[in-house]
This record gives sequence, structure tokens and C-alpha cells, in this order.
Amino acid sequence: MSNTETQGSKLYLFSIVLVAVLGGLLFGYDTAVISGAEKGLQAFFMQAKDFVYTDGVHGFTSASALIGCIIGSALSGLFASNFGRKKSLFIAGVFFFLSALGSYDPEFLFFEHGEPSFSLLITFNLYRVLGGIGVGLASAICPMYIAEVAPSNIRGTLVSWNQFAIIFGQLVVYFVNFVILGDHIVPIIQSMADGINQVTNLGEAEWSVSTGWRLMFVSEAVPAGLFSLLVLCVPETPRYLAMCGNDSKALSILSRINGSVKAQEILANIKATAKEKTERLFTYGWLVIFIGVMLSVFQQAVGINAVLYYAPRIFESMGMDSPMVQTVMMGIVNILFTLVAIFTVEKWGRKPLLIWGSIGMAIGAFGVAMCNVVDSLPPIICVASIMVYSASFMFSWGPICWVLISEIFPNTIRGAAVAVAVAFQWIFNFIVSSTFVPMYNMQLGDMGDKFGHLFAYGLYGIICVVAAIFVFKLVPETKGKTLEDMTNLWKKKN
Repeated sequence: MSNTETQGSKLYLFSIVLVAVLGGLLFGYDTAVISGAEKGLQAFFMQAKDFVYTDGVHGFTSASALIGCIIGSALSGLFASNFGRKKSLFIAGVFFFLSALGSYDPEFLFFEHGEPSFSLLITFNLYRVLGGIGVGLASAICPMYIAEVAPSNIRGTLVSWNQFAIIFGQLVVYFVNFVILGDHIVPIIQSMADGINQVTNLGEAEWSVSTGWRLMFVSEAVPAGLFSLLVLCVPETPRYLAMCGNDSKALSILSRINGSVKAQEILANIKATAKEKTERLFTYGWLVIFIGVMLSVFQQAVGINAVLYYAPRIFESMGMDSPMVQTVMMGIVNILFTLVAIFTVEKWGRKPLLIWGSIGMAIGAFGVAMCNVVDSLPPIICVASIMVYSASFMFSWGPICWVLISEIFPNTIRGAAVAVAVAFQWIFNFIVSSTFVPMYNMQLGDMGDKFGHLFAYGLYGIICVVAAIFVFKLVPETKGKTLEDMTNLWKKKN
């Protein structure tokens, strides 16, 4: 037999996966850009004369993109099933691009530039919601796309690269924000009574307040435009094509990826488990949906995005002189430990990585909480605990949750089931992100705001322990199984 009959083109496979993971990069970029921009943005809107910009309002504004993420992820099943995976990713790219431009200049057409107001705040948040819809679509469909084109023996590794792209996108935007800020300083915002704050160095931080945050948001337009163009060059997934009855095109793509002999076998398996384009969500019982949803809930409830979105603020509260530097360092650590997952997920399996990651996160979270009880501990202990907490997430819940969500559901309910699971993920992301600043700043008696720090990280640590127990008891191991095997697994359990 020739190579084309027994082997596919790895270059072809990796090239289309590379385009798909750019969607993950935009996911990370869009959600983490707020980390560098939020203080300048807060000081800008605190100058408004027609309303009071409180901590609660700022928490909502910082997390407003997540409302779009909830909408986008909830609609992802509808988009993926009706427009296909490829067209849905293109739509997501367009939303990213428009959001970047709108967040840079929310005054466009309707408002005077540089004049903060309540109406301008609403407009800004609408642009962030638009970008969030793109993130929601990409977060569900990128791993779905990769899982549906990847051979089963390397599927976990390739889907894990999507998480690498997410973390790399966050690192890129941390670095971009650092470069944009340059020698300029950020405003110092002091908490006052009733959730009202005061800016104490507005004059020195004028550039950061008027221009800096805008440049951080618009920088996303470059990768967003590139992704939108490149996604037009990749094929639709063979599994979607087969479910639509386009067997010849599905076979052609499968042959390029797997070789013509293996492609015939894969297509036969797809057709055997995809007699209809879709089935009802609970066709295979409630347990598979529950597990998928709870994987998403725990990925966010452990509190990781409270760290990723507010990293400079957290490091500043620890007494670090250069919080943006520590934030970039954390991004590098995150990248390195995401690689651990990529190179071990097919060897060690999904469950062990999730369980050990949960334990590591619990240790890191309890370490941060302890730093706020024992005053004699040096700040470096707290920084190290944050790094352990973050690194443990990056080799476990970060990538492995997406791997499991992309492969655990049967073919005929995958679009709808992934949409439900990812929608819950963004709902809890919004809850964690919007409540973190008020919770982190809670004060009690002589402890002052240390109580809030203790409460927040103590809560996250407890949730990490519960997550480990959940994985051990309920989550099935999917290493080495085909997507069609999952249909048979859940039929037996139903």
C-alpha cells in the first residue's frame, strides 16, 4: 500500500489545528486584556459627573464580556449545528474584531471623546459583550472543531494545544499591556466608605487614564483580523459533513488526515453513530450532561480567573513593587505548566491530571489564605502560593476540562451538550469574576481587608478539594477512546 492509503498528512492536520487554536489565543487575549486596562478604565469612569462608579459597578464592567460569553456559548450549539463549525468560527472572529475597535473608541459617532458618562459606560460594556459573544462561540467550537478532525490517539494532545493557545494569548496580552504602559504609571485608587473610591494620582497617571486602556483593547484587532481571514482557508469537520449527508467530502478530508484505508473505517463508525443530524439532549441520560456541566462549573468555581483578570491588583496588594512584571512572570509559568498537560495527557490520562491539579490548587489557595493570617510570612511566600495555585490549574483543569468536554458527549448531541456545558462555565466565570473585587476588599474588625483575602482564597481552596472528589467518583477516563466509543459508553450507562 502507498503512504496515502495508510498514512495521512500530519502537516495538513497540524495546519488546520493551528488555525483553530488561534481562536483559543483570541479567547485568552480578550478575557485577560482587562487585567492591564482595568485600573485606567476605573479611573476614567470615576470622573463621570452623572453617576458614581463604585466597586460593584467596576466589578460588573470588568466582567461584562462574560455576559457575552454566556450568550455566545449558549448559542454555540445552534451555530455549530446550523452553520457548521467553520462558519461559526469566522463569525466569532468578526465579533472579536468589532469589539476591539469599539472598546478602543466607544464614543464613536454618538459621544464626545474623553467625556465619561453613564451612557458611555453602557456603550463600552455593549462592545465588551460583543467580544464576549465571540469568546463564547470560540470557547465551545474551537475544541469541538479540533476533536472532530483529530485522530483518537492524539486527540487529547491536540485539544490541549487549544488551552496552550488560551494561556499564550493571556501571556501575549500581559506583555502587550506591559509594553503599552511603558514608563507611564497607573492610577492609585483608594477604597473609601460605601464602596466609593478615590484616585490619588490622577495627574501623574493622566495618559494611562485617557489613552493607555484604549490601546490595550484595540491591540486585539490584529490577531482577530488574522484569525478571521485564516479560518476561511480550513475545511469543515468531517463529522459535521457526514451528519449533513456529505459523505464524499467527509471521506476526502478524513483521507488527507488519516490515510484512505483508515478514513473508510472512521467514516463507517461515524455513520453508524450519526444516523440523524441531532438527537434530544437527554437521549443518553442525565448523567453525561450533569458530568459535562459540573466539569465546567468546577473549572471556574476554583477561582482561577479571579487571579488571571486581577493579577496586577493582587500582586500590588502583596507589596510587590512591579506588579506587571510579576503578572508577566505568572504568564510564563502558566505556559510552562500547560505544556506539562500537553505532553502527559495521552500517557497519564485525564482523571489523574485533574485530581492532582485540584490538590495542588488547594495547597496554593490555602497558602495564600494563610499569608493573610500570619503577618510574619514574607510576601514571597504569598507570591509563590499564587504561582502554585495557577500552575496547578494550568496542567489540569485548564486544558483537561476542554479535552473532556470536547470528547465526552456522543456525536449526535455534541453541539447542544457542549453549548450547555460551556454556558454554565461562563455563568460561573461571571459569578467568580464579578464578585472577586468586592469579596477581596471585604473588611472585618481588626483584620481589615485581610479578612476578604482570607475568605476568598479559603473558599476557593475548599472548592478545589470538592472538585477532586467529584472527578474521582464520577468522571470516566476517555484516554484512547474514539468519539464513537463515547456513544456506546453512555448507551450502556443509560
